[in-house]
Amino acid sequence: MHDPTETIRREQVKEINSDPNGREVLGAKHGEVWDTSGLQQKFVVLGFMAPYVIVARKSDGQKGSLMFQGSPRFYFGWSAD
Repeated sequence: MHDPTETIRREQVKEINSDPNGREVLGAKHGEVWDTSGLQQKFVVLGFMAPYVIVARKSDGQKGSLMFQGSPRFYFGWSAD
């Protein structure tokens, strides 16, 4: 099955992971940032296609997406659907 977003996502993964940022830098760029433990506390993971993860917020069930970088693993850029 052809994924029309694959090329774009691969480029985003390269860009994000070529110069991984710490929590403070990501927070300044994207707002709230979560590590894996924080992600699990606040969200239910529904699926992922790097560099995106589809989630449902536990507090109200709102579905949306986050981006993530590989190492250090941080999740950021919450966007509600």
